[in-house]
Amino acid sequence: MTDGTITGAVDGKSSSAHHIGMMFHLLLVALGGAIGASLRHMVNLAALRLLGPNFPWGTMAINIAGSFAMGIFIELLARRFNASNELRLFVATGILGGFTTFSAFSLDFATLLERGPSVPAVAYVLASVVGSLVAILAGLWLARVLA
Repeated sequence: MTDGTITGAVDGKSSSAHHIGMMFHLLLVALGGAIGASLRHMVNLAALRLLGPNFPWGTMAINIAGSFAMGIFIELLARRFNASNELRLFVATGILGGFTTFSAFSLDFATLLERGPSVPAVAYVLASVVGSLVAILAGLWLARVLA
């Protein structure tokens, strides 16, 4: 400890350098998330105006498009072209995560499926979908009971 920082904290970097890197990563995710959430809002508004309010067309289109975009991004940029961690954080976690968390869910499912037996992947889908539906109904019920 000669320069006032703790060395060797992570990959030989000083503790302060590590924190700066973490903050930069957080900023990339936040900026990407703002872009993705704005895109989601615009798609939902367009779908509402074009197709009406009787079915969640916008949300469905976002989930499908986001999952498709995640597949392309991960395969081409991350796997084939060895994209940086920063680009992955900005695009996959930030933009696509802000656009739709369904894309992250879909990537997790595909990753589990590609790793081996399909049982964990199917269990993940069932637990996530059923668990989320039960959770939303429970949250609605609790809020109504307490109101």
